[in-house]
Amino acid sequence: MAEERKGAVTMRGNPMTLVGPELKPGQKAPGFTIVGKGLQPAGLDQFKGKVKVITTVPSLDTPVCDAETRRFNEEASKLPGDVQILSISMDLPFAQARWCGAAGVDKVTTLSDYRGAEFGQKYGALIKELHLLARAVFVVDKNDNVTYVEYVKEVAEHPNYEAALGAARKAAAA
Repeated sequence: MAEERKGAVTMRGNPMTLVGPELKPGQKAPGFTIVGKGLQPAGLDQFKGKVKVITTVPSLDTPVCDAETRRFNEEASKLPGDVQILSISMDLPFAQARWCGAAGVDKVTTLSDYRGAEFGQKYGALIKELHLLARAVFVVDKNDNVTYVEYVKEVAEHPNYEAALGAARKAAAA
């Protein structure tokens, strides 16, 4: 049975349980297989040799997730070329593609954890009560080591963009 962290985050002030371990900088990033465009399998191996900024959001169709993903898309063009931004949610790949088209988001790779919540459980970001992903940001270096982690305490709030982007730049320069 997966580890559970009761009250690890709140959703509009209500305590929620996160399923899975709390990742920390210095750990190896867990491998995962989730779903990309066209229902194709996608995973960490696909982005080998790149710095990965992995953001998890409850749903692209909510205001904060929408704003966050647009912000990371905008910031992507200012980052070194070997930095890849991934946005993972439980949204179906079809909905993600529709949202990206409507929002003009073309630099962030959206991936879906809808099938088995494998990513959410391995990265400790699955909200047990809602079967959605919490808002979190992980920066993973070219060698798949975790260099930065933020589990946003209140799911309805934004992550620390500056800290995450700074960690990505630092990992890219290493």
